[in-house]
Amino acid sequence: MKITDIKIRKFFEEGPMKAVVSVTFDDALAVHDIKVIYARDRYFIVMPSRKNADGTYRDIVHPINADFRGELESAVIDAYHVQLIAAEEEQARERAESEYSVF
Repeated sequence: MKITDIKIRKFFEEGPMKAVVSVTFDDALAVHDIKVIYARDRYFIVMPSRKNADGTYRDIVHPINADFRGELESAVIDAYHVQLIAAEEEQARERAESEYSVF
């Protein structure tokens, strides 16, 4: 199974959750609501989950082995950084354009 697309759906500036991501596999299956977390000086992902009646959470979908988890985590975190830089550059460009339009 190959990762064919990664979309950052939402960025967060405050708190440990930094983004919500959708990943497409083999151009055929999409997994939504993967979370990018920054805690204890490192980034990692948290898979989509649901809350059980006893208040605990259970993953809805998850990698079966450590190798694929590592591949998925690396791809998602790399895409997060690339899209974060692009978003920051776009914001800087918009600020610069608005400063020029004031005059």
